[in-house]
Order: sequence, then C-alpha cells, then structure tokens
Amino acid sequence: MSALIFIFGPILLAALVGWMGRKDGAWVRYVALALFTLLLAYALWLLRHVPHGGYLSLGEFLNVPAFKFALTLQVDTLSAIMLLLTATLLLLVGLSSWTIDRPGPYFALLILFSGPIVGVFATTSLLWFFIFWELTLVPMVFLVGIWGAERRIYAAVKFFLYTHFASMLILLAFFLIYAQSGVFDMTQLKESMLLTPALVWWLLFIGFAVKMPIFPFHTWLPDAHVQAPAPVSVLLAGVLLKMGAYAMIRMAMLMMPEQAHRHAWVVLTLGLITLFYAGFMAIYETHLKKMVAYSSISHMGLVTVAIATLGFGGLSAALFEMIGHALIISPLFLIAGFLHHRTGSWQMGDMGGLMQKAPWLSAVFVLAGLAALGLPGTAGFIGELSILIASIHRFGLWMAVVAIASMVGAGYIIWTFRRVIYGEISRAVETNDFSMNRVEFAALVIFSVLILWFGLFPSQLFSIINGAFDALHATGGAL
Repeated sequence: MSALIFIFGPILLAALVGWMGRKDGAWVRYVALALFTLLLAYALWLLRHVPHGGYLSLGEFLNVPAFKFALTLQVDTLSAIMLLLTATLLLLVGLSSWTIDRPGPYFALLILFSGPIVGVFATTSLLWFFIFWELTLVPMVFLVGIWGAERRIYAAVKFFLYTHFASMLILLAFFLIYAQSGVFDMTQLKESMLLTPALVWWLLFIGFAVKMPIFPFHTWLPDAHVQAPAPVSVLLAGVLLKMGAYAMIRMAMLMMPEQAHRHAWVVLTLGLITLFYAGFMAIYETHLKKMVAYSSISHMGLVTVAIATLGFGGLSAALFEMIGHALIISPLFLIAGFLHHRTGSWQMGDMGGLMQKAPWLSAVFVLAGLAALGLPGTAGFIGELSILIASIHRFGLWMAVVAIASMVGAGYIIWTFRRVIYGEISRAVETNDFSMNRVEFAALVIFSVLILWFGLFPSQLFSIINGAFDALHATGGAL
C-alpha cells in the first residue's frame, strides 16, 4: 500500500495544494519538502530491503484478468537506486526553488511530478510504465512553459512533441510485445516469445534514445534547458534523462539480450558521436546555459558507450556515471540560472571576474566544472575511468579514444572558467549583488559534498550498484 501512496498520493495532493495555494502559496514549499523527505526515507528503506539479485514485491493492484492487465509493483536494486536518486534531486530542487515566483502552483507541479516518476521506477508492468512515463510529461511541460524564459512556449511545445513522438514508438513496441507474447510484465517476458524481436528492439531503442537523448535525437534538449528555470533543468538532466537511460538498460538491453548484442555496434557508434559532437558544440558556445546543456548531452553519450558494452562492469560504470553526472550537472545549471538572474545575460563575456565578487559561489562552480572534466577525487573521475576500462575490455584498445573526450571536456570547462570565473571583472558582475539565499546555497553545498564523497569513497556506491547487475551476471544476460 505504501508504494501506491507515493504514486497516487502526490497526484491528489498536488490538486489540493495547487487549488488552496493558487494565490499566496508560500506554505506549499514546506508541504513539498516534507513529501520529498518522506520519499527519500522510503527509497532508503526499499534499498535496504531489496533481496540480493531479485525483486521486492510491493503488491499487485487494479487487476483486469481478461487482459492480463495489472499494476504490478516490484522493485530491484536498479529501481531502488533510481528512486533514491530521484528523491534526493527532488529534495534539492525544492531547496533550490525557495525564492521562485508563484511558489504555490510551482511546488504543486513538483509534487505532481513526484508521483508518476515513482511509478516509472516501481512498476514492472509495461503498460503502467508507459502511463507513468507519459504522466511525467505533464508537469514538466507546464514548469517549462510557465516559469521559463522568453521562448518558453516554443521550448515546451518542442519538448512535448519530441518526447510524445518517442512515446508512441514505445507504446507500439509494448503492444507488439503483448500481441506476440500475451504478457505485459517485463519479468515474465523472454525474447524468444516474440515473433519480431528486431522491430520491437528498434522501436524501444529509438523511443528511449530520444529521452536520453542520443544524437541525432537530441535537438529538443538545448532549447528545453535554456528556456527552463534552473531547478527544472536539474530535473530534466538529473531525472528525465536518467529515466531514458534506465529504460534503455532495463528493456532494450536486459530484456532483449540477443538483439542488444546484435545491435551493440549501433549503440556504440551513436554513443561516440554524441560524446564528441556535443563536446565540440560546448566548446564553441558563448551562451553559458547552452554550454552546460551540451556538456550534459556529451556525458549521456559516455553513458551510452558504457551501455553498449553489455557487460557487468560496463553497466555498473554506466549507472555510476548516471548518478555522478546528475550530482555534477545540477550545480552547474543552478549557478548558470542564478548568474542570468543577477546579470540579465546568458553570455559568458558578461560574467567575467565572478571570483572577485562571489568567491564561494565560484568555488562551487569550479568544483563541479572540474568534476565534469573528470578530475581525480571527484565522482566524475570514477565514472569516466570505469567506463574507459569497461569499453577497452569489451571493444579493444582503440576505445582509448574515449579518453580524448576528457580533453574536449577540459577545453570547454577551462575556457568557461577563463571567461566567467577569472579574468577582468565585467560591468554586470561589478554592479550586481551576488549574495544567495541560505537555503539555495545549502543545496549547492550538499551537491558539492556528494561529488567529493563519491569521488573519494566510490566503493560505497559501487557496492550497491554492483548488486543491481548481479542477477544479470549470474544468468548470463537475461533478467
């Protein structure tokens, strides 16, 4: 019953607090933080009680036997890790949004988002997965379209159309699966039950590739990031993109291992193109938030390369990189949004000399930037190194080319430091106040601590992550 509360409870709660707090809704912030704290505690409880290499059953609801259609809630270590990451980011996004305009409806939409996203990670029913997957779009479109920048409507519509088109491909794949196998539960499905496994795999792969996103399906993301308010960009990069990677691993790879091995070269090629294309785009960007957006896409290319290895080490590395990337990219987006709010510009040339005016804020930016380029001692280094080792082990020494991506990353990050943090102080920086609300700054400090903690003590995270793929290792690739 508790899982149902965290899935459907926020939907009802969002409607209630959204109506009550539509005028002066500052108190809704506290309701949202209380809910996200409870969700974090629940995710920790799930992670502790998931059986090693198996599923923890949370019940079966809304059963329609005639169509084998039921809301089956089961969680394994992979799901529990994603729930823990989601709950952590929701809590920190709540803190980062403390001074947002019209807090009542804004936090109501965050509450609304938290329900279906729990459903995405908690259900093993393909049909219910799709329903929750689609429901996450609704609050995100409104958050971008209402609280975004000048071209927010264009960005929100583009985001909706791209991801909705991808969802239609996924839905078609799910109905093909049901028509050919007679089951909706992914834990009962075997690839051998399908008559057209290649078609199903391609539909799933393209659908999830749009969400991650992977080149050439990435064009919606820079616009969405640039127009969205900074905390919503954190949700886009930290939760929605990871939702695509999670689905790619669980369904396109683990659920269909034969097709995954057959098309691994496609995944690898697109991952490498994404890694380098987005990295070079970031180098040439002068728009701070768009540079961070392309950096985010480049890192998802790295995750894609890791997924293409289809091995225990590669998938563990992919999951570590997903968590590390979420922690690293979030403060970069938050600080980019804060600087735009203070200076009125997105251009890095207007933000020079920030270290002289806001040293603590600059220090957090430098730490996250160095972690993004893979500085030893940070979570970014562990993720990139483990992916490099896994990809060389799977594809050979030529995969050392992945290391060059770190040099590309160093190019755009160091160049950004030169233009934003150091150099001659700009007029916009000199004439504006960069003092930050304590609650918002606390979120940046927590992100910084986690980046360093998982960089210095990666075994603590790997010991949990490895459990997510133990079942795969033991069964040779099938769920």
